[in-house]
Amino acid sequence: MHIRSGAQTAGANEHDRIAHPWGTRTPYGPGERWPERVDMFLAEGVREDMVERWVPTASVLHSNGDAMDIAVQEGRIVGVRGRAGDRVNRGRLGPKDLFGWQASNSADRLRAPLVRRRGKLVETDWDTAMSMVAERTRDLLGERGPGSIGFYTTGQLFLEEYYALTVLARGGIGTDHLDGNTRLCTATAGEALKESFGSDGQPGSYADVDHADVIALYGHNVAETQTVLWSRMLDRLRGPNPPALVCVDPRTTQVARAASIHLAPRPGTNVMVMNALLHELIRNEWIDRDYIDAHTVGFDELRTQVAGCTPERAAEICDVPAADLRAAARVIGTGERVLSTVLQGFYQSHQATAAAVQVNNIHLIRGMLGRPGCGVLQMNGQPTAQNTRECGANGDLPGFRNWANDSHVEELARLWNVDPERIPHFSAPTHLMQILRFVEDGSIRFLYVNGTNPAVSLPELARVRALLSQRRLFLVVQDIFLSETARLADVVLPAATWGEKTGTFTNADRTVHLSEKAVEPPGAARPDLDIFLDYARRLDLRDADGAPLLPWRTPEEVFEQWKRCSAGRLCDYSAMTYAKLRALGGIQWPCTEEHPEGTERLYADAKFRAAPQDCETYGRDLITGAPLEPTEYRALNPEGRAIIKAAEFLPRHESPSEDYPYALITGRTLYHFHTRTKTGRAPQLQAAAPEVWVEMAAEDARREGWDDGDLVRVRTPRGRVTARLRTGDIRPGVVFLPFHYGYWDTAAGDRPAGKDGTAANELTPTEWDPVSKQPLFKSGAAALERVRPGRRSERTTTAAVELERSAR
Repeated sequence: MHIRSGAQTAGANEHDRIAHPWGTRTPYGPGERWPERVDMFLAEGVREDMVERWVPTASVLHSNGDAMDIAVQEGRIVGVRGRAGDRVNRGRLGPKDLFGWQASNSADRLRAPLVRRRGKLVETDWDTAMSMVAERTRDLLGERGPGSIGFYTTGQLFLEEYYALTVLARGGIGTDHLDGNTRLCTATAGEALKESFGSDGQPGSYADVDHADVIALYGHNVAETQTVLWSRMLDRLRGPNPPALVCVDPRTTQVARAASIHLAPRPGTNVMVMNALLHELIRNEWIDRDYIDAHTVGFDELRTQVAGCTPERAAEICDVPAADLRAAARVIGTGERVLSTVLQGFYQSHQATAAAVQVNNIHLIRGMLGRPGCGVLQMNGQPTAQNTRECGANGDLPGFRNWANDSHVEELARLWNVDPERIPHFSAPTHLMQILRFVEDGSIRFLYVNGTNPAVSLPELARVRALLSQRRLFLVVQDIFLSETARLADVVLPAATWGEKTGTFTNADRTVHLSEKAVEPPGAARPDLDIFLDYARRLDLRDADGAPLLPWRTPEEVFEQWKRCSAGRLCDYSAMTYAKLRALGGIQWPCTEEHPEGTERLYADAKFRAAPQDCETYGRDLITGAPLEPTEYRALNPEGRAIIKAAEFLPRHESPSEDYPYALITGRTLYHFHTRTKTGRAPQLQAAAPEVWVEMAAEDARREGWDDGDLVRVRTPRGRVTARLRTGDIRPGVVFLPFHYGYWDTAAGDRPAGKDGTAANELTPTEWDPVSKQPLFKSGAAALERVRPGRRSERTTTAAVELERSAR
């Protein structure tokens, strides 16, 4: 094995980046260029001079989009190194980047299609498997129509694959039932941006970290979810004139430990926290009145809504000291360059979109957009979640078009050369949680799942397993491993993964990278794009002139049509090419003739994509989720200004009680990604966090008489999970479970009969935000009991011990 971290190496073995996940510091000051530091890891016995080829790509195990090169030797991936010149990471890689690639070489990769015969999955050939999929699709279209067909995709494919799937589902089959697992992680990001600015698309840039004098992180544990971005923040904190850091999180994470101010509210009270901050900004006149008057609508409503949300009132509801709220407001209100980031602590909580929109409101009333250090990043959780949204594979239309605007639908129909009536747009596209209900009631009889594992990642798993196991449902799963979901399928299609195919993908600050094919996929596995194109051919999908609706043969051909689809929209790729991406590395959209090398920040001119004829949505009521009519929107915002939307705080639905005294929140750990289908097969990552744990406040554990390593049962009305106890600096009365731990590594691959689960989503409720329809994984209540005392040697995970050492 070989690991290198440039001149600032942390050590000489692979464990260094488990114990020190953010690497060594390269401090720098405001306005300076972030110094380069190249990280590399090679397999046992491989030296750098033995690598035959280095193939450019970027990370697909988080949303940061770290640029890297794949090391190839004798037709196999044998390592990775960071790309020093790239704008995103300047050569740095996180632990999942360094070690996660090993899953591609795992012996249990799917290598042939599987079909269910007499209740068991057996290997078959591609023609047999795809004939079954196409035949069942045709039968249902004839018997029940396109409403009987549903698709559930991912946040980990390439742009070209999402676009092909959208054309297939929307323009070919004509179904309204297409969504991505971005519904679980970044649906609220997209909706919050639409509500405030008229369109999806991140206003800010990672480069704002280099200039900001205040960085505010709202429910964003960046130290674990985007380790390289946290390295960038740490380097600013260690340099001259460091920024003030404000953290809003009920857990004392590494971010909270580094923060100038840490607000740890009760779960479900984020809107009240934000309203109190806005109250203080307005009361103290820490606002830009000229910007508000010239470029926004809705300020008076906001001022009225937050008038009574004093820090004292918020302190009662949120259990955060009023003095801390005032201090945070002063830092945010007097900073000259404020950067805000938002993630799952807001997105998966009660009143998700309402809370995220209030973060946008801070920037609108302060005029903090479009300048270096002044921006909002409504973060993504997955590497290509932005593409899912851009391409319309998430329950929207491609190119940030408005499904309720007939001219947008007609424009798309012209591009695809189909009748506009063929593109379903008479009601909102079906979001995932509604798709599940349609599966449950039998109206959807065919569900095509690719690149995601809903049998572990969705809420209330007992219900999910039951509905995915229905005999009347024909379930197709396209994946790289036999996941918990794939084990329930009628047909399993083996897909190629990152490094085995070519395509583009876009990170959370709009940076597009080209990922090149480095090696062949194992066995008969195929790229997702090839599978979708085969499916379309077998269905004989045609345009209005009788030509194939999906005529492409290569990813680059799909990309060229996508450029035409995106042209003129906010996510404009029209001046981007594969050749330019190869030459320049990461490029931020919009990339146009006017900005041929990309655009670092949006809205520098305060011109928003919010005009009635241009906006992606007419908006929704933040409390009820009811959509605004086009006439209402035109009356509200005829000039296309940014929209300041107020929201009243409402108590959450499931609060702690006598029977369930703890608030339950779920989330991620640094060493794993989603349901561990990849990271669980990387030895270093699996050893760092091998099993599920439950975190609770040390004072709660002392009161219960428990200690670290005790085996504890966590129970809700929906299920039970048994986990090792980890005591920590989480707020009292709250318990935390990482959601990654399913059953793929058990002997049978199924939930062990009569035993407690290990997946956090055994416990979570079927509840979602009224605006974004994102499930609320941080809204349940739980009871805990000790199953048996532990031993010190059973102390949760290696990661827990190592991170504590890092903190010290």
